[in-house]
Amino acid sequence: MKLTILTVVVGVLLLVVIFELLRRRQLREKYAVLWIVVGIGVIPLSLFPRGLDVVAKLIGVASGASLVLFLGILLLLLICTHLSWEVSRLEEETRTLAEEVALIRTRLAELDSRELSHDER
Repeated sequence: MKLTILTVVVGVLLLVVIFELLRRRQLREKYAVLWIVVGIGVIPLSLFPRGLDVVAKLIGVASGASLVLFLGILLLLLICTHLSWEVSRLEEETRTLAEEVALIRTRLAELDSRELSHDER
């Protein structure tokens, strides 16, 4: 019973934190959706732990705890893969922007030098 209460409290706290981060615009919606789904999923699983054992047996897993562990690892793997993809995309975007800034600075320096030489005449 204590574990059930603790798990429900953790699920609710997770949802509160996610919504607060969204409200403060510290977390983008596309990332929050996953965590909201996790938070909403934790609450019923904690209230009906035997239901998880039934699902585990239906798909051929030894216990509900094994299923939760597997799904947790799978979720973390997917999150790591997604974040790696995001970092790679952002690195490419940063490189492109840095190149554009360098070109703009070069062009600005050329224009400044032309203006200086024109003023000297």
